Amino acid sequence: MGDLGLAAIVGLLLVKEAGLPIPIPGDLLVLGAGIGAASGSLEPVSTLALIVVATVLGGTVQFFGLRGALRRRLLALLARVGISEARIEPLASTVRRRGGAGVAVARMTPGIRIVAIPAAAIAAVAPGSFVAGLAIGNTVFIGGHFALGALLGAPAVAIAGSVGPATVAVVGVLAAVGAVGWFLIGRRRRAEGQRRGLALEFEAVERGADWTDAACPACLALGALGLSERVSE
Repeated sequence: MGDLGLAAIVGLLLVKEAGLPIPIPGDLLVLGAGIGAASGSLEPVSTLALIVVATVLGGTVQFFGLRGALRRRLLALLARVGISEARIEPLASTVRRRGGAGVAVARMTPGIRIVAIPAAAIAAVAPGSFVAGLAIGNTVFIGGHFALGALLGAPAVAIAGSVGPATVAVVGVLAAVGAVGWFLIGRRRRAEGQRRGLALEFEAVERGADWTDAACPACLALGALGLSERVSE
């Protein structure tokens, strides 16, 4: 993987966190970096630090853009990929009450972490509290996925014989599993909403947004358990 691969991962995550809808699951990029660390092609501590810093910088850019002159454009862009104001507002009310702690918890939670930054901006969370919560939440979420990638990477590299094919194969399989998983989770949520008489909207575009945010087995398991809805209550 090397320096060029790390630069690509860091750059993509920075741009994604800034609010641009790049259709690549961010957690799978981090898993790939963990696989690279397991192979010895990336230095673990500096790699993890660079990724966390990039996501915090990107998230801060999105936060201030949504609070300032770019608010309408960013909200329109987010709406196109399934992150509408109607989806943001329930979490915004929670973040408004909990401040930085709410941001941290939301950023750790698959299915709603992608909504946490616009929710914090709409809730007018103090910048200092937001950055602190963002840093804590991102560190926990990214650190967990990096460690998972390192654990997956050791046997994958041993089987494949080189990090390149192993990384591509593992990440590709996880991406496919994640896409199917979020589709099935969306169907289940819609069925539950209909059973309870709720007007629950979880369209394909929203499932796509969740997939680009979280697609690893752990995220799918948490999404299937419905933890995202409980956090935003």
